[in-house]
Amino acid sequence: MIQSLPKYRSLSRLLSPPVLTLLLAISALCALLIGAYSLPVQQVGLVMGEQLFGLEAGLPQTLSYLVWDIRLPRILLSVFVGGGLAIAGAAVQGLFRNPLADPALIGVTSGAMVFAVAGILFSASVLGAIGSWLGYATVTVMAFTGSLLTTFLVYWLASSKGYTSVVTMLLAGVAITALGGALTGLMTYFSDEDELRDIIFWTLGSLGGANWQMLALLIPLVLLPAFILWRQSSQLDLLLLGEREAAYTGVNTQRTKWIVIGCAALIVGACVAVSGVIAFVALVVPHLVRLIQGPRHRSLLLGSALLGGLLMVWADTAARTLIAPAELPIGILTALLGAPFFIWLLLKTKRSL
Repeated sequence: MIQSLPKYRSLSRLLSPPVLTLLLAISALCALLIGAYSLPVQQVGLVMGEQLFGLEAGLPQTLSYLVWDIRLPRILLSVFVGGGLAIAGAAVQGLFRNPLADPALIGVTSGAMVFAVAGILFSASVLGAIGSWLGYATVTVMAFTGSLLTTFLVYWLASSKGYTSVVTMLLAGVAITALGGALTGLMTYFSDEDELRDIIFWTLGSLGGANWQMLALLIPLVLLPAFILWRQSSQLDLLLLGEREAAYTGVNTQRTKWIVIGCAALIVGACVAVSGVIAFVALVVPHLVRLIQGPRHRSLLLGSALLGGLLMVWADTAARTLIAPAELPIGILTALLGAPFFIWLLLKTKRSL
């Protein structure tokens, strides 16, 4: 496990939770103002006062709708998706004792993708009454179900006689991910033009469908598992010593594995279900926080959640403004930013070591 590097210690105050919280609040306010239609601070303040406190501001209904029903849910969704992916990535990296690990390695993303594409293709025909009852939420529910089922399958394949092998879990995750990619490609091949457009848009990631109902479903599925993971910080710290050494100190390693994998699957499944596939956030953000603040998970998980939300707010703001009124898939932006940055981090680490 890569430790914090002394040359980055001077940045630790910049990534402290109070500073990150302040930067996140400022970024959220800026994101409310920026867009294809820019807004002054006074108007945004009047809309918030009208919606929260019932003040009569006499603003146009379209302005209130833009701020309260479009931009604000989308910003909050980006905060919880980015923070959720980052905290899940930090926990999985700690469990596997590998800073290059990613929740996608255990098949969560692949399972969500397969079921989401199936929901796009078969919601009207095969799913029948279920698809008509769920309506627009069919793809979201299918993706979340697929992520949980795939994680359960990987965990079952890696378990034998009450013991779960981390190495076997990684291998099973790689195999299931490859199978999921093949099934997704097969269904994409047989899709028509409209279905293909939906599939591509979903697999590249977007927060364009944000609304208050979606947030009401996502927030508990992120906050509760994230809190449970944070409560497992000391166990994850001891697992860095090795599984056998952690067991000698009294850690129930089998229970810890189950909790970490289950909570990470819930978080990533919920995030992928509402936003599609967003690359590199779960990998790069925890790695950066670990380099600066060190590997202690109590601060690592909190810092990753805040920095992940901050990164996602700005990525989504760029996605909806760079080519306005059109919109870039946010997964493309995170990959374009994350991959070079991660390569730079690896080169800096290599030189320091």
